[in-house]
Amino acid sequence: MEKKPVMLSGDRPTGRMHIGHYVGSLANRVRLQNEGKYQPYVMIADMQALTDNARDPEKIRNSLFQVALDYLAVGIDPAKSTIFVQSQIPALNELTMIYMNLVTVARLERNPTVKHEIQQKRFNESVPAGFLTYPVSQAADITAFKAAVIPVGDDQEPMIEQTRELVRSFNHIYDSKVLVEPTGYFPPQGQGRIPGLDGNAKMSKSLNNAIYLADDEDTIQKKVMSMYTDPNHIHVQDPGQVAGNTVFTYLDIFADDSSYVAELKAQYQHGGLGDVKIKRYLNEVLQAKLAPIRERRAVFAADLEQVSKILETGSAAANETAEATLQQVRDAMGINYFQSAGRR
Repeated sequence: MEKKPVMLSGDRPTGRMHIGHYVGSLANRVRLQNEGKYQPYVMIADMQALTDNARDPEKIRNSLFQVALDYLAVGIDPAKSTIFVQSQIPALNELTMIYMNLVTVARLERNPTVKHEIQQKRFNESVPAGFLTYPVSQAADITAFKAAVIPVGDDQEPMIEQTRELVRSFNHIYDSKVLVEPTGYFPPQGQGRIPGLDGNAKMSKSLNNAIYLADDEDTIQKKVMSMYTDPNHIHVQDPGQVAGNTVFTYLDIFADDSSYVAELKAQYQHGGLGDVKIKRYLNEVLQAKLAPIRERRAVFAADLEQVSKILETGSAAANETAEATLQQVRDAMGINYFQSAGRR
C-alpha cells in the first residue's frame, strides 16, 4: 500500500479557540482529515506557547485541555489523526538545536511573521531568545514527521518558507535526502483572517474581541449584538457601507444563503435596513453553526480522563515517529557515534 503524505497542524495552548481559528485553519484540517488523502498529525504546541509565557506556565497547563476539547468538538478524530503534545516529544528539542546552527539571527529577525508578533507583543529590545527562534522549533516539528502539507492561515506563510530553507540547507550540507520540504495549505481567498468583533483587523484572544467555539448561546448573542458595523449608519433610513462592515464580513463567511445576503447588502446600501436586523440574522447563522460544536465539546468535557488518554496515546505514537527521524538526521550528520558502522 502506498504511504500517504503526512499533514501536520497545530496550535499554541494559550486559551480557548475561537471562530477565527475555525475559519482560518480548523475547518480545513477536518475536511482534509476526512478526505483520507493524508496521514494527519495534530500538535498542541505547549513549548512554543512558553516562548512568551514562561513566567505563567499555569496558563499553558490550563489551556492545554481546552485546546484538546476544541479539536475534538470541531471533528478532529483521534481514530484518523494523531493528536499529541509537543513537550512530550524529546526529539523535537534536539532537532531544534541542530537546525539553529543552520540559520542566522539576522534571517530570523527578517521573518515578517516574527517581526509583526514582536511588535504586537511590545517586546522592544527584550525579545525572549526562544520567541525569536520559534520558526526553528516549527521547522523541527514539521520535519520530525516529514510533513508534506501544513494547513495554516495566510500569516504563517513566512514560517513555512523558513522551514523550506532549513530543509534545503540541511540536505545540501549533509548530502542527504532525509528531510522533506513542506507545502502550505491555505484557506480560500479572503477567508484567511476574520476581523474581531470591534472591527480590528484580526480576531484575537489578547484583544478580547472573539467569539469562542465554547461560548454559550446567550454569550454569542450578546457579542453579535455589540459588533462593529458602519459608524455613520445612525438611522435605519440612512444608506450604509458594506465594505468594512464586520457583520457583513461574517455573513459572507458563515451564511449558506448567499443570495439572501446579497439582498441584505443591497437594501443596507440603499437605506431602510437597520443594524439590529442584520445582527439578528447573523446571530441565527452563528448559533446554527456553533451549536453542534458546543454540544460535542460538552460530551468530551464530561470525560476528561478519556481526553487525557487520547493525548497520551497520540503523544506515544508521535514520539516513535520523531525519534526515527532524529536517528536518520544523526546518521546523515555522522554524529551517531556509538552506532555500528553498518548504519551509515
